[in-house]
Amino acid sequence: MFIEPNYKGEKRGWIEVICGSMFSGKTEELIRRLKRVKIANLKVEIFKPMIDKRYHDTNIVSHDTNTIHSTPVESAKKILELAVDVDVVGIDEAQFFDDEITEVCETLALKGIRVIVAGLDMDYMGNPFGQMPNLLSIADYITKLHAICMKCGNIANISYRKTADAEQVLLGEKDIYEPRCRNCAQSKD
Repeated sequence: MFIEPNYKGEKRGWIEVICGSMFSGKTEELIRRLKRVKIANLKVEIFKPMIDKRYHDTNIVSHDTNTIHSTPVESAKKILELAVDVDVVGIDEAQFFDDEITEVCETLALKGIRVIVAGLDMDYMGNPFGQMPNLLSIADYITKLHAICMKCGNIANISYRKTADAEQVLLGEKDIYEPRCRNCAQSKD
């Protein structure tokens, strides 16, 4: 990681956002970047929302079962309390955090910390999800990943919900969701 010094020789932080649909590899990319940070012997803290216990209570786990230890937190502000004396902060499933997550990421970056955030940019209806639009607007770097449509094989950007449940937040995996392209997400089969 290159840290650009300013005129006072202080390190500068920035915000990286990894977004896309379910099954696009967001968490996999987050884990890859964070493992490289650890190889470089940088101090890192990793967080996820307490609500996400799909694979493990504390670890961040990708759909491909790659894993990295994290700290589950109830609120975004808790990240500021726990991210002390670090070079990098990783945050998974950012769409599930409260309204403070954008301010928390900005505060960390202003302290000279590299912030790497992953999350769904859209919900199952194709609407902006949680605070992700705000995080995308302040990000210094954005990586949008795509899955493959399970119906036609084209690029997928929608996390299509296979159930009739209408709640915006419904944690699940392949039993409830599948990646679909814009066109196939409109069909109801």
